[in-house]
Amino acid sequence: MLKQRKNINLMKNRNITLTTILLAFGIVALSQIARAVVPAPDGAYGPPAYGVGNTAEGHLALGSLTTGIYNNAVGIYSLLSLTTGNFNTATGAGTLLANTGDENTATGAGALLSNTTGDNNTANGAFALFNNTEGEQNTANGFQALLSNATGIDNTATGANALASNTEGIQNTATGVQALFSNTTGNNNTATGVNALFSNTEGSDNTANGFQALFSNTTGSDNTANGAFALFNDTTGIANTATGEGALFSNDTGEFNTASGMQALNANTTGSDNTATGFNALALNTTGGGNTADGAAALFHNTGSNNTATGVSALLNNATGGGNTANGFQALLNNTTGSSNTAIGGGALFNNTTGSVNVAVGDFAGGNLTTGDVNIDILNPGVAGESNTIRIGVTQTQTFIAGISGQTASGGAAIFVNSDGKLGTFNSSARFKDEIKPMGKASEAILGLKPVSFRYKKEIDPQRIPQFGLVAEEVEKVNPDLIIRDPKGKPHTVRYEQINAMLLNEFLKDHRKIEKLEATIAQQQKNLQSKLAEKEKQITALTSGLQKVSAQIETSKTAPRVVANP
Repeated sequence: MLKQRKNINLMKNRNITLTTILLAFGIVALSQIARAVVPAPDGAYGPPAYGVGNTAEGHLALGSLTTGIYNNAVGIYSLLSLTTGNFNTATGAGTLLANTGDENTATGAGALLSNTTGDNNTANGAFALFNNTEGEQNTANGFQALLSNATGIDNTATGANALASNTEGIQNTATGVQALFSNTTGNNNTATGVNALFSNTEGSDNTANGFQALFSNTTGSDNTANGAFALFNDTTGIANTATGEGALFSNDTGEFNTASGMQALNANTTGSDNTATGFNALALNTTGGGNTADGAAALFHNTGSNNTATGVSALLNNATGGGNTANGFQALLNNTTGSSNTAIGGGALFNNTTGSVNVAVGDFAGGNLTTGDVNIDILNPGVAGESNTIRIGVTQTQTFIAGISGQTASGGAAIFVNSDGKLGTFNSSARFKDEIKPMGKASEAILGLKPVSFRYKKEIDPQRIPQFGLVAEEVEKVNPDLIIRDPKGKPHTVRYEQINAMLLNEFLKDHRKIEKLEATIAQQQKNLQSKLAEKEKQITALTSGLQKVSAQIETSKTAPRVVANP
């Protein structure tokens, strides 16, 4: 408001100055009557004395004309100084008073009053292009439009005081009261709306459409503002685009920002490379850069950098968190300082505040996460505070994953699933165990198990392939620790890997028994062999003795008998 009051005072001073100038020109003109056209031209007049097709109406109108042709002057002192100029039209007191150029059109008191050699200018309105001297091809429509222009060319000003301060700027277009009011040497600017680009002085290639759009811009260039108060406070920022009431309102020196929507990037001051689309998108961002917000109130409180939010209220409360991506209504809504999170789906990572490097895909996926890091939740709300966890699905009853069946994973470990759906391997290192002790007789429970053959029901296995195994309900009767229950507590399957360990224990027990039996048998065989050897020796000795006896008998049989004679 202070700036506008100063401008009002400035305009008042200019009006006093303009009136003074007109009076001065009048005095000068009176001193030149002696060499003016005599008698003073009134109405159309032509050759041979005063050129061809000229029209003059008013005191000293075309008062200095010599050979100029097709000029039209209506009003006191209009085209007073013209001598040889052609195709000029001046309507109003003092219009084109100092002009000597060609093809100028001035309508309104003091319009193009100071023009000397400038050509092809058009001024409509009191004091329009008042100070123009050598500028060419300018168009001014409105009170004091292009008032101060001296040598600027190809400017267009429509509205009271539009481009009023322009002196040397070229190819500017101002439409609206005081549009581009302060511009002096800036070029290629376009301002449409009351006070649009009001403070611009040297900035170039700016476009402002709307009440006070780019109001404070001074030397910033390549900015585009569409909407009331768009880029209102921008001073030296460059290459910004704002579309919507209050878009990039507070931007000062920030560069390469794009805001589309009412109050989008409203509070941005020095942040650069931001893109905001939607009502209040990135509204409170001040210094954060490289952010993209698409949706009403997306990244509303953000001051961090390199965030991407798509959806109404996505990353709404983010403060300094950086590198986040939120896609969906209220995705990452409560994130404040968490960084490098990815949320896709309505309410995804809804409650996350400081957690980082989380990924959530699906409606309310990861919605329960708060401070945990490095989680992946797909169609699963997750658990507050947890980290380094992957959760996929909630109510699904079947899972199909390509690229596994028929593939070899040599040296890998078997994968197990508990009743909560948690995947993992069976870890055997002592690092993970306590209360380690021999299994003992606990494994004897498997001796009560009853293996069966069966087929799964057709809705489970349409092929009805023969199966071999155990029935969980029967195993539960033998040892409840050998079954896995479903979420409702009912027997679901058998812990076959545990049975394997118990089988091994029973095998080892039997093996040890067999080893003992084998040792006993071996010893018995050894003892038997020893006894057999002893018996064999005895038999050999007995055989030898028998052989001797037999020999003696044989000897006794063959020896001659001597009979004594009585």
